[in-house]
This record gives sequence, C-alpha cells and structure tokens, in this order.
Amino acid sequence: MSLHPRTPPPSGWASSPSLSTDEWHLIEGTASPLNIAPEWPSLWIVAHGTLAMQARDSEWSLGAGEAQLWRGGAVLARPVQDARWFCLTGDLRAWQRELTLARDEEPLPWRADDCHALAQALDAMRGHRTALHEVLFERQQEIAAYLPRCRGRTARHRRQTLLRLLHLHHLMRCHLDTDDEAMVDVAWLAERAHYSSGHLIRLHRDVFGETPGEYVSRLRDQRAWHLVRETDLPVVAITHKLGFESQSAFCRAFKHAFGMTATQARRGEDSVCAA
Repeated sequence: MSLHPRTPPPSGWASSPSLSTDEWHLIEGTASPLNIAPEWPSLWIVAHGTLAMQARDSEWSLGAGEAQLWRGGAVLARPVQDARWFCLTGDLRAWQRELTLARDEEPLPWRADDCHALAQALDAMRGHRTALHEVLFERQQEIAAYLPRCRGRTARHRRQTLLRLLHLHHLMRCHLDTDDEAMVDVAWLAERAHYSSGHLIRLHRDVFGETPGEYVSRLRDQRAWHLVRETDLPVVAITHKLGFESQSAFCRAFKHAFGMTATQARRGEDSVCAA
C-alpha cells in the first residue's frame, strides 16, 4: 500500500471521492482549511504557526512542534499565523492495516507536545516511510499499555473504555487551553462518558494512577514549567495567567512540584523532582 503526498483538495474535504479509501494520504497544507469526515482517523503535525481545530464538542489549537492523532468524529482545521502543517489520513481500514489492528479495532488517539521524531520521519518518508510507521506503531503500543487496566468483559469493551477516557483527557486539555484557571467539573465529564462521577474517578485512577483533578493539576504544572523555562514572562504575569491568588502562592506550588524555585528553573539548574 503506497502513501500519496497531496495538497488540500479544492472541496476542503480530505475524504472526497477522488481519494482512494484503501490508502494513507499525506496532505501538506499552508493557508487552506481542511475538513476530515468522521470515519477517517487523522494525524496532524504542525511544522510552524498554529492550527485552530474544531470538533463537535470541543475547540483547541495545535502549535508548532505539536502533533495529534484524532479519532473523535469530524474535525475542521483552520491554519493561522502562517502555518505549515501535515495531515496523514485515510479510512479506518487503511489505519488497521498499517498499524496491524484487528478488524474491530481503531487507532487510539493521543496528543504530543514534541513531535520531532514524527517530523524527522516525515522528512524521510518521501521515498521510504518505514520510519513513520515505526514511530506511530510505538506510540500506539504506549497508549495500548493502559488497556489491561480498563474494565470490560471483552477486549473490545476495554478498548471502548480507554477511548472514552482518552476523549475526556482531550476535553480537559481543551479547557486548559482556553482557560488556565479552569477547574475540573467531574459531573460534566462523567455525563459525557455516561458514567457516574464516583465511577469515573475510580476508573480514571485505576487506569492512569491519578484522578481527573490530579491529571489537570499535572497539566497545569507542566504549563507552569513551560512558561517559566521557555518564555520571558515575569513571574507575576505567570501567576495571574495560571490563576494563583498571589505570587507567593505560585512560587510555593512551583517549588513543591519541581523541587526548585522559578528563579532557579530560569537559570537552568537541575530539578530535584522530575518535571
């Protein structure tokens, strides 16, 4: 099965009748928006700029260096800020063959902040795509490692459970992207997964080793680390951006999370705790 590099179709839909449903298609875009139909999984990789993403129940953005494998229904991508991006897509059968999935399985979604390995694989795959296949297969295996912890009488049921939880992770991250001060509404999340709040908390802890609230706190810690280490924002500005009531409260939380002060982090000192 060959992979065909393409530009966005004039219709804006990757799953147009002119594209084969038996193959992966690599679409390289700049200024044109692109829709992907519900039945087509898609991998998005942003080289530079930003992609504004929109699905049925969420909106988010992917920045330079980020990648996401999407399997949550139809999705629309609109490039902003002189974006250059790639979309690898095809129907479910193509993904099942490429990733060695069973007929009733579908690729597990994920999002990564560092897609250098994928970008390198893209550069290498023009005539040889083994590198890309290996990177995607490895990522699928990492996510699939959570399957044995999921509840369900059959492998299919356990996979459906993991897909629900991964979509909740996506929704929580979307809220943080929009509002750094966002709090976890467990009841809202549970309703979308068709669980009770208590069941969702227990299930999430069993599968990922943390509650939804702890997951969001960890994402917020990662964002604090990024803002301190990778930007020139004053600490007081970061304090307000992340919703802390005072600079001292932020500094205490930062030191508790990373074993060093924000000043030490900016100097590039080694962390006592894992970031």
